[in-house]
Amino acid sequence: MSAYIVPAVIVAAIVYALIKRIKVYDCFVDGIKKTVPLVLGIFPYLTAVFIMCEVFEKSGLNDRLIDLLTPFYSFLGIPKEVVALTLVKPFSGSGSLAILSETLNLYGADGYIGRLACVLFCSSETTFYVCGVYLAKSKSVKTLPAIAISLFANFIASVFAACVCRVL
Repeated sequence: MSAYIVPAVIVAAIVYALIKRIKVYDCFVDGIKKTVPLVLGIFPYLTAVFIMCEVFEKSGLNDRLIDLLTPFYSFLGIPKEVVALTLVKPFSGSGSLAILSETLNLYGADGYIGRLACVLFCSSETTFYVCGVYLAKSKSVKTLPAIAISLFANFIASVFAACVCRVL
């Protein structure tokens, strides 16, 4: 039944537009015309984010950073098995989803590590991707404070997630 919700909404919108005598196809094309400059403006920023993700992973910096931060994270109740998830999530949603899947396959979803990994995945954001998209067109916004605040919020969410998962 739920598979029909989106098509039903689309058909309802088209029927409503036809009743109001709106040229659906022309409006659709106009909307696409407005998105092309946006896509072209965002493209360099997203390319930079994707390159950063690859460099972060291929250079081994990810593994070194995990080893460096594990004692601090362990003190906060975040085990080494999920530190990689907290580090990759700000860069890549699909990369962090792969880490989550691997973690759940290894440790299951019922234990502390599995629950924490799920909560961490859902309570954090792909900071660099979001900043690349939202701040690409903004000339007056300073990106460094926005990224710093977002990363700090991700960190606080990770610590809070560990506290909640310990209680549950």
